[in-house]
Amino acid sequence: MRKQPIKYLICLISFFVMGLGTQARQAQGFEVNKNALVLLVAKDKSGEVLGTGSGFIVKPEGTLITNYHVLVDAHSMDAVFTDGSRVPVSGIIHVDRKMDFALLQLGNGFYSTLEVGNSDLAREYDYTSALGFLFENVVFEGPSGARGRVIQTYGFILGYHPQAFSDFSFIYTTTPFGPGFSGGPLVDKQNKVVGLATVEGRSINLALPINYVKPFLNKTGLFTLQELVAQDRESKEAMYYRGNYLLYVKGEPQEAVREFEKVLRLDPGFILAYYDLGAAYANLGMIEKSMEQYSKAIELNPKFPEALSNLGGYYFRQGDVEKAVSLFKQAIDTYPNFIQALSNLGAALNKVNRSSEAVSYLEKAISLDPEFGIISFNLGNSKFALGKWDEALAQYDKAVKLGVDFLSLHWKRFEIHQRQGKQIAAQRELDMILQIDPNNPEALQKRKELSPLFR
Repeated sequence: MRKQPIKYLICLISFFVMGLGTQARQAQGFEVNKNALVLLVAKDKSGEVLGTGSGFIVKPEGTLITNYHVLVDAHSMDAVFTDGSRVPVSGIIHVDRKMDFALLQLGNGFYSTLEVGNSDLAREYDYTSALGFLFENVVFEGPSGARGRVIQTYGFILGYHPQAFSDFSFIYTTTPFGPGFSGGPLVDKQNKVVGLATVEGRSINLALPINYVKPFLNKTGLFTLQELVAQDRESKEAMYYRGNYLLYVKGEPQEAVREFEKVLRLDPGFILAYYDLGAAYANLGMIEKSMEQYSKAIELNPKFPEALSNLGGYYFRQGDVEKAVSLFKQAIDTYPNFIQALSNLGAALNKVNRSSEAVSYLEKAISLDPEFGIISFNLGNSKFALGKWDEALAQYDKAVKLGVDFLSLHWKRFEIHQRQGKQIAAQRELDMILQIDPNNPEALQKRKELSPLFR
């Protein structure tokens, strides 16, 4: 049993330096009409489940929107509503492999729908909510069935930017898309669909603006899933998604490399294949080859923010911090609300003793994602370098509450407590250091030196 891969998991490096049934029903006031949401269960030629995704109905006769990649290799597909009823997908109206969307037709019926909005009106910091079927909550019923429940998440728009391909844009949002959300709706505060959940990542989730899909809503004519499978035998996009699945779901980077290389033999300009090939090589420990692939992606698109940030991360690790700073700044120039790049830039500036410059980037990152503990850690380092001990301690305390537990954090807290004459608090930090590293000679020595004070 496998699950359908999402388009790709955004592989971003963060651094630290020291819906339901077939009958239409009324949605409750002010709530998204979850009756229009379906769990899509893709099946192979023998009828066994390949994977799952999400979808939503936009026309009462059963027109449904999802991601193209949810269909890859599927010979048949069921739409399962949250009451357990299921309807077969009767055909495909349209697919767009590059933008990764598909319009499907359900079997005869009268269906509850979501209202399609206008994504051109989306603005930075507008409220958004996403709905989908988390894969981890899907219950598989034998080899050919599954059921799930709708999960709703909340956030806001970070921006509206191109990503790997410069000829169309995504809505970047903090609204989380979990595995299995692929093909689900992103809605605005009026519960109108403004985007199609496509890519997930930490604090950065990408939705295809719904206006790219709207021109095809009245298209007529159907073709079958089996016909799509036949077409996809030579499809570079289908090969790319198979590689994506091998890398991020099955954990087989060597097999993924083969798929991505097949894509690039067909199309040497397929930017995402270079990006994920870089991630595959990194999984194999081949860092130089990984950096080479990210560099090729950037050569093809100098404004690919995730590739810029990842390449900057590797230069950071290699000690070329100024090169890393340059790449992080390029990523932020392209995408000003890029949370990971803002945090990484702050860490890099701390490293080269430019902490006063780092503060503004880190404070912006925290304002966009207050629950990202590494940002608080990096900001604590900036405040520490500037001698603002209470402010540094407040950020370190917040980082610890958010799960950051680095030796360097405890050493800095130890130093602050000593500077402020708080010997009991300093001793507590040494105890924390020795819990993490019981044989740390410096901590053992300092603990010994502090012991007489408490006799």
